Amino acid sequence: MLHRNVADGVHRVEDAYTNWYLVEEDGALTVVDTGVPTSWHSLLDALRQLGRSTDDVAAVVLTHAHFDHLGFAERARSQLGVAVHVHENDVPLTRHPWRYDHERPRSLYFATQVQAMPIVAALVRNRAWFPAPVKEVRRYDNGTLPVPGSPRVVPSPGHTLGHCSLHLPERDVLIAGDAIVMLDPYTAREGPCIVAGAATADSERNMRTLDGLAATQAGTVLTGHGPEWRKGIEAAVEGARAAGPA
Repeated sequence: MLHRNVADGVHRVEDAYTNWYLVEEDGALTVVDTGVPTSWHSLLDALRQLGRSTDDVAAVVLTHAHFDHLGFAERARSQLGVAVHVHENDVPLTRHPWRYDHERPRSLYFATQVQAMPIVAALVRNRAWFPAPVKEVRRYDNGTLPVPGSPRVVPSPGHTLGHCSLHLPERDVLIAGDAIVMLDPYTAREGPCIVAGAATADSERNMRTLDGLAATQAGTVLTGHGPEWRKGIEAAVEGARAAGPA
C-alpha cells in the first residue's frame, strides 16, 4: 500500500508489515530498501499512482540486508539496470540473505509470541524468506550517497553489522531502517523499540547506536516496520530505551 508524502518527496510503501520508501528529487527516484519479493508489484503500482515509470528509478539503497528488506533488489538491478548500494559490512548478506547473526532462536519467538503470528503469516504469504541474492552491489561506508535525495549515512550497527540509517536533513527526516522500529515483527510490540533478539545481531550495540540517531534531531522518523513517527527522533529514542531489548 502506497502512503504518499510521509515526508517532503518521500513515499512509504508497506507490504507484509514491512516498509520501503521512494525518495524523489528532480524527477528521479531512489528506492530505499526493497521489501519482500512480491513488493516488485507494489513498486510498479506505486509508480503508476505517482505518474512515474521504471525509467525514473535511479538507484536502490539498502539500510541493511535482512531478507525482508532485500525483496526485489536483484530484480531492480537486473531489469532496471540500477546500482544497489549497501554498507560494506552487509555485503555478505546480500549474497546469502539467510546467513545473518541473531542473538536468540527464531523458533522460540514463533512458538511463544502468538500475537505476532499474523505478521509471520503475512511474511510467509509474500515469500519474505526467499529473496533472490544480489549478484552485484555498490559498497558504501559513510558520507553522503550520490543518489537522488542525497541521503547522509548515519551508521547504526547492531540489528546487522552493517546497518545504517539515512538522514535527509533538508527534509527533516530520518529513514531509520530497523535500527529503531514502530512495530517489532517478532513480538508485535508497538511504539518505538528495537527489533527482538531473534533478528538482531547485537542488541546492546543497537541500543548504543541510538545516540547517533538522536544526534540528527530529525522531526520525522521512518522505520522498517510500523507507521511514521512525527514526534522527533529524540522522543523515539527515549521510548526505545524505555522499552529495552526483547
